[in-house]
This record gives sequence, structure tokens and C-alpha cells, in this order.
Amino acid sequence: MLETRGLTSFYGDFQALFGIDIHVNENEIVSFIGANGAGKTTAMRTITGLLPCDNDMVTWKEKPIGQLRADQIAKLGIAMVPEGRQLFPSLSVEENLIIGAQSKRAGFWTLAKIYELFPILSERRSQGATTLSGGQQQMVAIGRALMSNPDIILFDEISLGLAPIVINQIYDALPDIINQGLSAIIVEQDLNRALHISDRYYCLSEGCITLTGNTDSADREKISTAYFGI
Repeated sequence: MLETRGLTSFYGDFQALFGIDIHVNENEIVSFIGANGAGKTTAMRTITGLLPCDNDMVTWKEKPIGQLRADQIAKLGIAMVPEGRQLFPSLSVEENLIIGAQSKRAGFWTLAKIYELFPILSERRSQGATTLSGGQQQMVAIGRALMSNPDIILFDEISLGLAPIVINQIYDALPDIINQGLSAIIVEQDLNRALHISDRYYCLSEGCITLTGNTDSADREKISTAYFGI
């Protein structure tokens, strides 16, 4: 469904990714694990067109998309929940959600479905999005991505800075999201949570993939070695 081949990425003259090969199948959850600065967010930003790469380094349903703009990639059915949420502070909860539907893709997710998934957002729909708690803002960011009715959704550090009870609420909602026929890539610092929620994993260190495998047969000792690059 989604594949990268020899994916490289740069911030100016600094090379952040070195020949990353990953793939995500239909209705599959894949986790990116690794220490801070390993390249996980960079990989997501490059896949979604926020950082440049060669055209054939990213393929979507066997078609190269590496040189498409971020808005063009979103219209293909690829959505991301970015680290830090990045909501529009001047807009209400509902207005932020509606922005996610600009790709005009038909599908399961509507405002009513988002409010059913996260009832607190219905209660706060007219409130400024950035006046909500951190967990509620994360729900808005997830809802905004779902409103584009994607085929795959990329979650970048969705639990970062949130209270444990809020993290549990968000992760409890993920099966309902994925069960609507979505694939997903999840970046998560909590190794146990990442392995529990996903089917396969890629461990990154210093911009390279150091280990990959199925989560149901994951070797924790090997993962720890790959995670810390030792």
C-alpha cells in the first residue's frame, strides 16, 4: 500500500535519513520506535510531503509520489496527526475539524462520527481549539486527520506530554479508528505500548533502520540493542 525505497531526507546540508526501506500493507498497523533524534518524525514528514525527496523514493499503491506537495498527498488518502498537534488557534474546535475535510474524500468519517468517537469535542465544539486541555487538543488533531477520510493515518507521538489517563483514553479509541479499514503508522516513545498496538515494527537509530520484525515475536533484548544503537 505504502512503500519507501532508499528514502533519504535532509535538513539543509544535514542528512537525517539514510536509505530507509519500509512498507505498510492494507489494514496494518506499523510502529516506528527509536530514541529521540532517530529519524522517526523525519520519515513521517518526508512521506507526507513536508520534506522533499526523489519521486520514486515513496510509492503509494505502486505509484511514485515523492515529489508531490503535501496537499496533493493528503488528497490521495494519506493523513498525519503531527507532533505538537498544530491546531489553528484562531479557529474553534469544529472549524479545525472541518478543515480536515478539504480534500473532499468520501468515507465513513463525518463530524457526527468524530463527536461520537470523542464526545467531549461535541460539548466544546464552539470553544477555541487551543484553549482545550492537551488531551482534548490531541483528540481534535486526530479528528481533523480522520475528517479527510484517509486510507492510512500517521500518528506522530500522540501521547507526548499527556497524562496517563488521557493517553489511555486516546489509545482506547484507536481500535475503533483502525477498524474502519485504515492502515496506520505510529510513532511512540513507550516501547511496550507501541509493540502492543502494532502488527510490525521498525526500529530507527541515527537515520537508519536497525531492526524490523513482527511484534508478536519481538525479541526485547534485540530491540533494546537496536533502540539505543549499541
